[in-house]
Amino acid sequence: MAGAAVLCARGALRTGAGLVQVSVPQELYPVIHTGVMEATCVSRRAGDWDLNGYQAVAIGPGLGVRNENQPLIERILTGYRGTAIFDADALNHLAENEELMALASSPAGCGSRRKCSLIITPHPGEAARLLGCSTREIAEDREGCARALAEKLNAVAVLKGAGTIVAAPSGETYSNTTGNPGMATGGSGDVLTGVIAALVGQGLGPLEAACCGVYLHGLAGDLGAQYWGEYSLMASDIADSLALAIKQIVEEH
Repeated sequence: MAGAAVLCARGALRTGAGLVQVSVPQELYPVIHTGVMEATCVSRRAGDWDLNGYQAVAIGPGLGVRNENQPLIERILTGYRGTAIFDADALNHLAENEELMALASSPAGCGSRRKCSLIITPHPGEAARLLGCSTREIAEDREGCARALAEKLNAVAVLKGAGTIVAAPSGETYSNTTGNPGMATGGSGDVLTGVIAALVGQGLGPLEAACCGVYLHGLAGDLGAQYWGEYSLMASDIADSLALAIKQIVEEH
């Protein structure tokens, strides 16, 4: 699913990231270069690049659930000392692998194998798999489930959906006020991952980056819907509308 990586990279670039590198199999380099010319590609082999040379790392969009991805996820958890954003199949790997889940759930820092701070961005289905419950239970108590995710993984949890919930491990929660039904389209979450990664890379802390990223992403969706309409809104429209959203925020403040 190379398109997911393209959308994530476009979201990051439109949110002000100065340099975005995309790690994909080499045969997908032409797809990435065609879809987002401003990004560069790096090897998929985890040992070929220095994780701590990056201000932010995002993993999951388009990744796929394959055993060969597990060492990469483990290396990010144990070797990266910044903030990592886990989305999509990175979360599915955690849900399906008890050892990875235990590693991800441990507190970050000295004395722990896990070194990175975490932001997780599940949709209701991914959240249900992480918590071992049904999507109906997620829908019935979105705020409580977001808090449970944050506590379980010692992470800032972004539970996507109408009125996206952001929860911190401390228990504080925030409900987003931007966005519209037209954003319930494939790839919208991949753009959000790129947005949050870009904000982390520019120095925001995990909770601040998550809250600001969710608001900005929703505002971009609202501006995109004003132009294209909710019915026809696509994820790439949201990525492009991020420029207008940032411009509006800057002008208002």
